[in-house]
Amino acid sequence: MKTIHTEDGKVIEIKVNKQLFGKNNELAAKNLELFNKHNIHAIDVLGSIGSGKTSTIQQIVKYLKDKKRIAAITGDLTTTIDADRIKKYGAHVLQINTDRGCHLDANMVRNSLDQLNLEDYDLILIENVGNLICPGSYPVGAHQRIVVVSTTEGPYMIVKHPHIFQDATVAVINKTDMADAMDVDIKQLEKDAKAIKPSIKVVFTNAKTGQGIEDLVSALNI
Repeated sequence: MKTIHTEDGKVIEIKVNKQLFGKNNELAAKNLELFNKHNIHAIDVLGSIGSGKTSTIQQIVKYLKDKKRIAAITGDLTTTIDADRIKKYGAHVLQINTDRGCHLDANMVRNSLDQLNLEDYDLILIENVGNLICPGSYPVGAHQRIVVVSTTEGPYMIVKHPHIFQDATVAVINKTDMADAMDVDIKQLEKDAKAIKPSIKVVFTNAKTGQGIEDLVSALNI
């Protein structure tokens, strides 16, 4: 139980399932060990539905497919739509359907890794389930996290979801071509991300055209 004292003197008690999070973190650490053992770089890609996660992964695969041996793991409630889209760009793709689950966890990812010959890959891209809340609490063992937000989600997506950016390596501001139409200041979004985590790298992209993907790959150092 965690107790929080608010400014107006109220006391809020929050139940925290330490056993659940602890078990996931242990499995995530084992996943990371497995990646390191096979010299694989793993990246967890997070973002809301429609932010451009799949398009970003597609463009990364397109950019690196002649340099890296790439696999992708995609999380979705029921469909294989995103997996099918990424597969067309040349990556080997495994689908995880979570049914009602709002995030991937370390055990789900480990079960997928057991289906791969890890010696065949240099890079694994993990597309998490589309939202900016649940996935933040469940590391999957990746070396880095990307959080994708789009200008079409409005000017407050980052400030309203600070926790998921705290563990992110890169914030991707996507659909920059729509910024003016949506009256969104992309530089303010960058400031918002930096206010949450000063060391975070911020990249501006149009994942539909591939604009900014070279900068993203450079920011990730892959």
